[in-house]
Amino acid sequence: MPKPRTPRTPRTLLAIPVSLALLGMAQTGLPGRTLASSQGSVTAASDTALTLLVTRGGAPAAALLTDEESGPRFTDAGNGIFRSDHFRAGSITKTFIATVVLQLAAEHRLSLSDSVDDHLPGLVRGAGNDGRRITLRALLRHTSGLHDFTSVTRGAVPVTPLQAVRIALTHPPAHRGRFAYSNTNYVVLGMVVEQVTGHSYATETERRVITPLSLTGTSFPGARASLPAPHGRAYAADGSDVTELDPRVAGAAGELVSTLADLNRFYAALLGGELLPSRRLREMLDTRAAHGSYGMGLFPVKLPCGTTVWGHNGRISGSYVRSAATVDGRRVLTFRVNTDGVTDPTLEPALLAAEFCPRTP
Repeated sequence: MPKPRTPRTPRTLLAIPVSLALLGMAQTGLPGRTLASSQGSVTAASDTALTLLVTRGGAPAAALLTDEESGPRFTDAGNGIFRSDHFRAGSITKTFIATVVLQLAAEHRLSLSDSVDDHLPGLVRGAGNDGRRITLRALLRHTSGLHDFTSVTRGAVPVTPLQAVRIALTHPPAHRGRFAYSNTNYVVLGMVVEQVTGHSYATETERRVITPLSLTGTSFPGARASLPAPHGRAYAADGSDVTELDPRVAGAAGELVSTLADLNRFYAALLGGELLPSRRLREMLDTRAAHGSYGMGLFPVKLPCGTTVWGHNGRISGSYVRSAATVDGRRVLTFRVNTDGVTDPTLEPALLAAEFCPRTP
């Protein structure tokens, strides 16, 4: 359940040479492949970037699904990932939860200016934390100051939502109003959704998002440790098999199971205006409170070519996933590896640049 990287000039500059090198490969071509169009250049560059996630990033296998006007394109590298596989999507869950909260706000069933205490009185108290002073907007933007419970559990201990909050409340808050990524924020939002609707966050998200979009491979497994079929294997950073995992290690902050196609469909629909009124979507994309780092369940990345993509990443034991899309949702990709992450931090921005920064041969 990772946090998005706060933009820093040195890291951005580090990614640029790799991105440009990959784009150069696309422009000149690869052995045995003739490139006749800018689309072919993009395909070659992103395929090369995906392969590097395995050869240099330490992943057993990687896969990418891109959806664009010309249709979907699937690419895999290494062994063990197929297009239809189910996998754990980690913190991409947050975009789903944020969407439901913003829908409830649009229906006037809650206000983003409501405090936590307005819905869950007395829940957040202790070590300087006070739910009377934390708004739902602050939870969505990670500016509440609530401590991240997974810094204690390491994402390895199944907990109830109440237990997760109580763990967080043993720590003093970070500076309130300043961006500080915390899984606890979305656990609390899941509890708010249940209080407002009378249904669990899983049931409400299924009703409002998963079913209307026909995301047939997407689910909230609850306490079920197994993945739906079909699925491959998942490996921790030390190589151990962690395919069986109790999703309560993450809850509303990272429980979701999905597929490449479903995540692409979700982000295309969300950014394309199918799930939220335009005013609420603009709020979701407003990053000013987090100084450009985060909106509400989404964050932007500006690529070397000037294009900004929106989406989220997700890390949970045995799985790392990244979805990114243009702001209109017309071009979207999701890539995944079947381990906790990629050891080389330059490879992800390089892959995004290869896909979203086409060059004419």
